[in-house]
Amino acid sequence: MGDIVSTDSLILYIKKVFHNSSDLYVEEMEWQNGPAVICYFTTMTEGAEVNRQLELIRKRAADGLADWGKTAISSVHAFSVSMLTHSISSGFVAVIFPETNLLLQIMMPKFTVRSPNEPENEHVIRGPHEGFVEGFDANMSLIRKRLAIPDLVVHSLRIGNDTQTLVNYIYIDSIADENVVADVKRRLENIKSDKVISTGQIEDYLEDSVWSPFPQFLNTERPDRVVANLLEGKIAIFSNNSPTALIAPVNFFSFYESPDDYNARVLVGSFYRILRILSFVTAIFLPAFYIAVIGFHSEIIPLELGKQVKLAVNAIPYRPIYEALILELFIELIRESAIRLPTPIGQTIGIVGGLVIGNAIVDAGLVSNFMVIVVAMTAISSFVIPSWEMNMTIRIIRFPFMLAASLFGFFGIAIGTLVLFIHLMNVSSLKQPYFTPIVPFDPSKFKDAFFRSPYVRLKKQQKTFTHGANKEGGGR
Repeated sequence: MGDIVSTDSLILYIKKVFHNSSDLYVEEMEWQNGPAVICYFTTMTEGAEVNRQLELIRKRAADGLADWGKTAISSVHAFSVSMLTHSISSGFVAVIFPETNLLLQIMMPKFTVRSPNEPENEHVIRGPHEGFVEGFDANMSLIRKRLAIPDLVVHSLRIGNDTQTLVNYIYIDSIADENVVADVKRRLENIKSDKVISTGQIEDYLEDSVWSPFPQFLNTERPDRVVANLLEGKIAIFSNNSPTALIAPVNFFSFYESPDDYNARVLVGSFYRILRILSFVTAIFLPAFYIAVIGFHSEIIPLELGKQVKLAVNAIPYRPIYEALILELFIELIRESAIRLPTPIGQTIGIVGGLVIGNAIVDAGLVSNFMVIVVAMTAISSFVIPSWEMNMTIRIIRFPFMLAASLFGFFGIAIGTLVLFIHLMNVSSLKQPYFTPIVPFDPSKFKDAFFRSPYVRLKKQQKTFTHGANKEGGGR
């Protein structure tokens, strides 16, 4: 223990290491082999529980047990300053024995954890209404109660020299690809940073193409969604202080699947999944298509509709691209303000912005009625997507398409579409193809990507009663 020769000097040294923090408890205590020093943060540990656990360990030591300090929540290590600082900073209790140069570590941190309520951004109509919280133990219990199998594997490591963030990745050993698991482990171990706080930072380090607008990890706070993906051989990554799980490898169509698809009827689930995929086309191409038609290809509009469009557009003092930008940016401002404000005020902002200001801006002649319809349909189409990350991607991508349509018309849209598909074909998620089953082309997987398949196909209709069985019992 170096030059520390007494409990008094040890206490002063520990206080100095933690800069005399007011919530640090450091006191001398009596032990059977001599004095000891106990230290922990009062804001992270329950004092009464500490005393009960110490009495149990003291009794084990008095009974002469060889592993007196080894219990379900405690262990004994050789003393070191790094072990001491790590233990106390993690919310553990450290008991130092200067005579034997040992450190007793009792792992009983007290953290405030909210109830596992349903995530606000992932509501479902049918199915469980539980969500992850900011604690991995609670989150893992929600998964294990759904997957009662020994193949569910959890691996942990700490990332960040200063934050020491605990990161856990889980998978089903009998299903997951061992090469993908090894790749995830390697990428996590290669994260060299002093400060790692959120899953968003971890995602940046793990992605194949960090500058791509398309997310390569599926973010979710739903345990049922994590379980469904684990059963497909995917890997889930958790940060100990975040309720969000990162799931990979995924493809483009994974972001359009919702737990409601599998809780609803087969035809209903398939219909709404196809509707979401079609909303991708609407959200990206509808404003660009309108701008191209008005600026370059007005001859394709039917004559009766063309007259109304011409009358509406002629009153606008600038080109359609400026109309679209004004309204699109206005919609983005409403969305952003509604998120930041309290819920009652946010709803009021949506009503005021969408109805009052929207109607006033048309009456003022700044935008046309048709452009309002187009932008409203585009916004609704983007909100249909069940993934918030893909939602934001689609909302950003449509701006380059609008610019290309204003410069080159349909030709600009065609070039933009070509660039988009080339990019999607080159993106990967943990080195797995992102645009599968389109590229590489695999018709056998089209059914799973675009439709919700039934779980069972009965060859024969089951009988719920036998005709005439009630005759003996008589009628009512």
